[in-house]
Amino acid sequence: MQAPGFWWRDEATLTARLLAPLGAIYGGLAARRMARAGAEAPCPVVCIGNFTLGGAGKTPTALAVAGLLRGLGRRPVFLSRGYGGRLPGPVRVDPARHGAAEVGDEPLLLARAAPAIVSRDRVAGARACREAGADVVVMDDGLQNPSLAKTLVIAVVDGAVGLGNRRVFPAGPLRAPAEAQWGQVHAALVIGDGAPGARVLAEAERRGLPALRGRLLPDPAAAGRLRGRPVLAFAGIGRPEKFFATLREIGADLRATRAFPDHHAFTAVEAESLAAEAAAQDLLLVTTEKDRVRLPTALPVATLPVKLALEEPDAVSALLRGL
Repeated sequence: MQAPGFWWRDEATLTARLLAPLGAIYGGLAARRMARAGAEAPCPVVCIGNFTLGGAGKTPTALAVAGLLRGLGRRPVFLSRGYGGRLPGPVRVDPARHGAAEVGDEPLLLARAAPAIVSRDRVAGARACREAGADVVVMDDGLQNPSLAKTLVIAVVDGAVGLGNRRVFPAGPLRAPAEAQWGQVHAALVIGDGAPGARVLAEAERRGLPALRGRLLPDPAAAGRLRGRPVLAFAGIGRPEKFFATLREIGADLRATRAFPDHHAFTAVEAESLAAEAAAQDLLLVTTEKDRVRLPTALPVATLPVKLALEEPDAVSALLRGL
């Protein structure tokens, strides 16, 4: 789904207030579910989650955490539900033979860096990670899923929007009441600038939790190729406008944009239409790495990869050493 704009306003709109009773029911069920005890995994589990629906930078964070773990001599294996994929798993992702329709988009990106297991059953997935050689499981998403006990939970927050209007779906972006979620979190990581993110960091500090900062940096080579180029940009992520803003920041000449829902399964007709529109206006078609894996390989489209840069990587390493 594409997040409605009223979710990200500081004050609740009339729509949010009208939807609040549904949010209270959904939130109550989610909070009770989160309170359940999870099954113990065969090795430590690091969960990279977020408070809200939509993207916050979890996958780049999971990749960064896995890199730090390898630097500490650990053997991380990724675990993902495989949202958007049809395979229930457990299955080890092989980018050479699996596509996004089978395992989801994010696991294909994760599998480039370390072994990745897709499993809707997180407990069975953790066992499969261990069988794949893991001494630490890095779980992309799953903060609200109680089935597997988590050793370390890092909540990732988009600094530009924070927790939005702080209401629970559908009245707001929260997946469960904020208080219920804070009780499961060991550290908060805010990616990017903004007053909403600063408020989340202040809340983490008030609770005695590590308050971490980072930012997504575009790949310099890809940014250089896009600088000054007239482009048609499109994205099916949590907040497509964040991708469009990044393109402007690196100096791309953004002539047109097309926003799609998060994890959008592009049809052949949509892909052909985007390519035809770009060609007709002599524009370069550009999208995110996550969107690229959901598109036909023959589609002429550039990507702008991003990487998480942590302001205090030593602080995150200290958390990981505690495993």
